[in-house]
Order: sequence, then structure tokens, then C-alpha cells
Amino acid sequence: MKYVLVALSALILSSCEPPPAGEPVTRTRIDGQAEASPSPSPSASGASSVTSQVESACRAIIFEDTSLTHCLAVPSRHRIAMTLGPDGGDPYRSLTAFSRARGASGLAFAMNAGMYGEDGRPIGYFVVNSQRLATLNTNDGDGNFHMKPNGVFFGTGDQWEIRTTDDFLANVSDRPEFGTQSGPMLVIDGEIHPEITRDGPSRFVRNGVGMDERGRAHFVISNAPLSFGKLARFFKDELNATDALFLDGNVSALWNPATERLDTGAPIGPIVVVERKDTSDDE
Repeated sequence: MKYVLVALSALILSSCEPPPAGEPVTRTRIDGQAEASPSPSPSASGASSVTSQVESACRAIIFEDTSLTHCLAVPSRHRIAMTLGPDGGDPYRSLTAFSRARGASGLAFAMNAGMYGEDGRPIGYFVVNSQRLATLNTNDGDGNFHMKPNGVFFGTGDQWEIRTTDDFLANVSDRPEFGTQSGPMLVIDGEIHPEITRDGPSRFVRNGVGMDERGRAHFVISNAPLSFGKLARFFKDELNATDALFLDGNVSALWNPATERLDTGAPIGPIVVVERKDTSDDE
């Protein structure tokens, strides 16, 4: 399975939660080798048109001298869903296109959420509104997605989980309301993935999601290149995540209307959408 390959560029953080420069960057494997595939054109740039007084669900933080953005979804306050494109249409391929189609009302934040093929469609399990758009992928192969164990982030209502793919296959029989498969797992039952070194040579902008014991979902995107090990440590040591899943690297993007951050750059695929349950501030 070929993934997207785009040219490497660092994102620059000039102030708290600014829109980083959306230059194309290179997706690489966990071992630091680049994945070869044709270079797509970067998505069109855009900016949020909504100025909101709603408190941001995201915060800027420095961890081990690297700038990260941490966005928190709480079951009592948020709903989580997945999207790929308009009903019956092609994938959005950018948060800019998604923002134009959806609008910012009631949105806490959105982020790219899983790996995909050249057409932008997921290469693993993917569920939108209880409709399964792609089946569970248990194949072996090259690249981050196939670094076993990989895993699935899924949920229904207020119950959200991350499980390894084997655990999901063996124990989850009911279709969730949302789900996305990616890989590798970063944290498994409170321990870092055994094949992730503390600080390998690969340094790229990356994002992932983790779950804590309180059932909260932590979404993290780096604002500068970092290693897999550092991202995994942040989930384990700072967020106390029991399980965490790598979502993607160097196509990573965030839309946070509260701070008018709308990342642009390389084409993306699946998108996770976190909405506020109380939208009275938008009325």
C-alpha cells in the first residue's frame, strides 16, 4: 500500500496556538526510512472565519524542549465523530475544505485521524455514523501502519477506547458509532510500544490520540519535529495515558476555531471531529 509522500518542512510556532506554516512534509516509517510514493500537491491555504469567545479545548505546551499542542476531549462535554468527505462524495483532503463545508459552530477542534492511500481513503478500519467505510486491516507490510501492534480508536456515545487491532478483533463485536485504525500503538496498557526506542533518528511533525483512566481522549500534535519516543513519553509520562495510538506524521493538521488555528499543507485523509455538547455560546 502506498502512502502519501510530500517534501519535508518544519512548522514554526511564533506564539500561543498560531496557525503553523502549512508546508508539505515527508511521511516516514518508524525506522526513519522514507516511504516512496508520488508527491501530491499541497492543499489550498485557508483561515478560520469565525472569532469565538469559547474557551479553547487545546493548549500549547513545551515537553522536553519541543512545542506541542494538546487538545482534551471529555465525555461529559464533548462528542466525537469521524468524517472523510461529504456524503457520497470524495474525501475532503484538507481541514480547509472541511471547514468550508461544516462551519465552526459547536466545533471544539478537528484533526487528521489515520493513514490512507493515494486517493485519501483509509487503509484500515474506518466507521462514520455507525457506517463501516473500510474493514479491519490485519495484513503485514511495511511502514508505520503495519508496525505491530497497531490499533483502533473507537467509541459510541460517551464511551471511547483504544485497543490493539488483535484485541479489537477478538473482543469487539458491536459496530461503534465511530472508529479509525492506525499504527503503531504508542502506549499499550501503560507501557511504551516495545519497538519504539527512546529517541530514534527519525524527527518529524506527528500526531496521536491517547486515553486515560477517566475515559478522556487526549489529542496531541507536535508543532516541531520530534521522535516517536518523545511523543510516546508525553502520552505515558505527562498525560498518564493507558493506551495511545499514532495517527500520522508530517501531514498532521489541526483546526481549532477558538484560537483561529487552521493548519494547511499536504493532503490528508480521515478526520476526527470533536464537538461541544453545549453550543449555547454559538447562538
